[in-house]
Amino acid sequence: MSISPILLIHGGAWAMPDDAIAAHEAGIANALTAGYALLERGASAVDAVEAAVAAMEDDDTFDAGRGSFLTRDGRVQLDALLMNGENLRTGGVACVERLRNPIHAARLVLDHSPHVYFVGTGAERFARQHGMELIDNTELIVPRERERLMAFQKAELEGATDTTFSGPLDSHDTVGAVALDQHGHIAAGTSTGGTLSKAPGRVGDSSLIGCGCYADDESAAVSLTGWGEPIMKLVLGKWAVDRVAAGAPPQEAAGAAIDYLYTRLGGHGGIILLSRDGRFGLAHNTPRMAWGLRTPEGQQVGVTRDGAPELA
Repeated sequence: MSISPILLIHGGAWAMPDDAIAAHEAGIANALTAGYALLERGASAVDAVEAAVAAMEDDDTFDAGRGSFLTRDGRVQLDALLMNGENLRTGGVACVERLRNPIHAARLVLDHSPHVYFVGTGAERFARQHGMELIDNTELIVPRERERLMAFQKAELEGATDTTFSGPLDSHDTVGAVALDQHGHIAAGTSTGGTLSKAPGRVGDSSLIGCGCYADDESAAVSLTGWGEPIMKLVLGKWAVDRVAAGAPPQEAAGAAIDYLYTRLGGHGGIILLSRDGRFGLAHNTPRMAWGLRTPEGQQVGVTRDGAPELA
């Protein structure tokens, strides 16, 4: 029996200004179109997640791919993870500087390597050996981010901001997607450029299994966005899907995960969850979160305030 496919995505949870909403909604809509077109043709959840995340990596609105935050030394370093809930096959890359779409590199690791994770030049070498083009890092940099880095570092020198990270609410446009295909399998993916003025070599939660991303047909698929260090310490993605495996509805588990993030470590972020039976959930404790949902009944796109939207 064919199952109705579902695609749920996020485009970051932070204190998004009013003038950024339209671009986020447009980017989310484009990603839904790219991913759901594959699901309608019978493609796998992994295919749909990869396509949706790649669409957001190509959109410099988000902190993933081109347009990402710059490191302390003015470069873009990218992380991505893709996980197949059917068999737990997983591919991840981190600290890559010469790949336009790190989610495609993660897919290559998932499909073609006995390993799970490659970093830095090793990840770039693996991707090139499997057909990906290496680009110059400057192709990933946009003027907006050069200006943002200069302003942030100027504020650092003047003692006006934290020197460790840009603040949990300043911007976290990490992107992610979870999908259910017509065969009843789920998948998840997450991609990020990390935090503003991060130390070169820093890896956040997004590309770590069980932290920023996880998928298992026996529980749920999850993708998170937000302040990475607290999410990593709690292995929050796995924490959330374990709640679903224990019987909690995805919306309840999503809310509980964000509550736990804040009460345990004062963390901020957002989460999307999708179970194999088609139930889903979304929650955040940041001022706004960009998200989108596509089902056979239609499409919803929004930038939500204050927690969780009313998902139809």
